[in-house]
Amino acid sequence: MQEVHIIGAGLAGSEAALQLAKRGIRVKLYEMRPQKTTGAHTGGNCAEFVCSNSLGSLDITNASGLLKKEMEIMGGELIKIAKENSVPAGNALAIAREDFSRAVSDKIENNPNIELIREEVTEIPEGNVIIASGPLTSDSLAESIKEFTKSEHLHFFDAIAPIVEVDSINFDKAFWASRYDKGEASYINCPMNKEEYENFYNILINAPRIEGHEVDKKSFFESCLPIEVLASRGIDTLRFGPMKPVGLVDKRTGIENYAVVQLRQDNSAKTLFNLVGFQTNLKWGAQKELLRSIPGLENVNIVRYGVMHRNTFINSPAILNPTLETRQREGLFFAGQITGTEGYTESIATGLLAGINMYKRITGEELLIMPQETMLGALTKYISDPALDGTLQPINSNWALVPPIELPRKERKNKKLKNELLSRRSVEMTEKYFNNILCVL
Repeated sequence: MQEVHIIGAGLAGSEAALQLAKRGIRVKLYEMRPQKTTGAHTGGNCAEFVCSNSLGSLDITNASGLLKKEMEIMGGELIKIAKENSVPAGNALAIAREDFSRAVSDKIENNPNIELIREEVTEIPEGNVIIASGPLTSDSLAESIKEFTKSEHLHFFDAIAPIVEVDSINFDKAFWASRYDKGEASYINCPMNKEEYENFYNILINAPRIEGHEVDKKSFFESCLPIEVLASRGIDTLRFGPMKPVGLVDKRTGIENYAVVQLRQDNSAKTLFNLVGFQTNLKWGAQKELLRSIPGLENVNIVRYGVMHRNTFINSPAILNPTLETRQREGLFFAGQITGTEGYTESIATGLLAGINMYKRITGEELLIMPQETMLGALTKYISDPALDGTLQPINSNWALVPPIELPRKERKNKKLKNELLSRRSVEMTEKYFNNILCVL
């Protein structure tokens, strides 16, 4: 049986490797960490979460939740490991990031069909290859990809939120709650009145940032903007974004505050929490001043400061088919964020599809193109649409990608009903198309 080279043991590469291995295919999985770092990762384990520890909503009437459900139907491996290593996060799937990465690494390292090779790949290998090197692809491999695709790399800048110690939070001011009391009260909430918020805002907009020759010409992903960029759009932008107070009531006072900073559990021991929506590129001293201006965080101990890094992605509309195989070379696939899909869930899903389709390529079967009515099918069709050649920007799963359902006139504004029908259609189509036709292992 032929072997497959997978470049990158992140979320997409790890999922692809496990999909191939369980089908009896030998895999050489290359990972340059920890010998060579990326500037954003902190360790050498496979499938490391960087910016956040959340995979988003579990509700299948949410686009991200639906994508996770589709992966479960398709036999996704990492989604199972994520649930086994989850931490409380209301209706979202958040993980203890170190436990999750360690569990994925153990599964890969103990799989007889996978050889994990700790070295940098500088050129695209011959043969059957999945490139899942991620948005932090090394410069040498990026040059090789650039030469192959005969196109410039596109890029945007991404930022990471700070992480703090829970024991340093002042719970005389902070309180536990989930929005609208949904699920367990698993978020720490730091409330602000109008005066406190305006003080915080003034510190933020005047805080010094880490600048560089690349960052001077910024191109940010709209769904993951640094908090200082959001704040520059107006004083109330944060109160209607990551600091919105709606549905968060301090039961000690019965008050819904002017603004709220939320913190989400980051590890299984519940000792570390990350600030939700607080991606930032502020200088570290400025971050410390800003965070300690938040009620409840006056003496907070910051264990990881926010940083910014450059993310790379290819011009997929000119390069890929919706199968994630390149048009130019049979047996060469791309998966993960390097394709222009944004988000942890999306990375895993494209790794799942690339792994399945590589197996089908090797066995001579017809490659899988997921129906556009499914979230994964809609996502892969979008990033491979030739009409977007040169204009693709990183995108999450979202309902706008999926063909609409016609509702009676009186129900056309019923967003909840529309999403329920769209998700039901997708689940039914995924089960029928995948289980019945493909007979997945």
